Amino acid sequence: MLGALSAASLTLSLGGAPAPFTAQCGNGGAAKAFALPTITSSSSSSNNRTQLLIKSSFNSTSRTTSSFRTAVAAADSDQLSPGKQQAKKYYFVVANAKFMLDEEEHFKELLFERLRNYGERNKEQDFWLVIEPKFLEKFPDITKRLRRPAVALVSTNGPWITFMKLRLDRVLSDSYESDSLEEALASNPSTLEFGKPENWVAPYPKYEFGWWEPFLPAGVKESKV
Repeated sequence: MLGALSAASLTLSLGGAPAPFTAQCGNGGAAKAFALPTITSSSSSSNNRTQLLIKSSFNSTSRTTSSFRTAVAAADSDQLSPGKQQAKKYYFVVANAKFMLDEEEHFKELLFERLRNYGERNKEQDFWLVIEPKFLEKFPDITKRLRRPAVALVSTNGPWITFMKLRLDRVLSDSYESDSLEEALASNPSTLEFGKPENWVAPYPKYEFGWWEPFLPAGVKESKV
């Protein structure tokens, strides 16, 4: 065993050759030299490896995020492409024009009340009246039960059309799909003519002819003979 050290010198060298370690024994014995093993910067190497891993992970994440954003942009582009628009579903109730526009008086009130509500909420109109609609050609079972000319109330709001069917009672109902609003509301040329009642006993005046024009598709006007 070595005695107490009276003098010692220690030199550490990182990454270099082993540093000498010399000690003088307190009992006057011969000095013995020991060489300490080289001390390497393990913490520095560990930090370097950590930095490399973080950088690699960051680059991988950046590439993944970039790819994701590119995929989202491509999906949005497909959705906005005019050639890839999906067909929209339309719901309708239909009956002969005399009943819908001249006899069913509360029908006008229901439509104008809804139009007023949409105006107050700045909501875009999603219901229309179509006189002699072309889409009826797709429903032979309905057309054979209709007196002509016919009038359809069309909307993209299915639950509301169901409600209107219950309110109007004497109407037929169904739905169809169309690629455009213009196609969905297309109509055949027609002229309406309603005779005036001989005896009007109600305490209010009869609705004027043409009250339905605000609900016709844009550019469509009907007139009586």
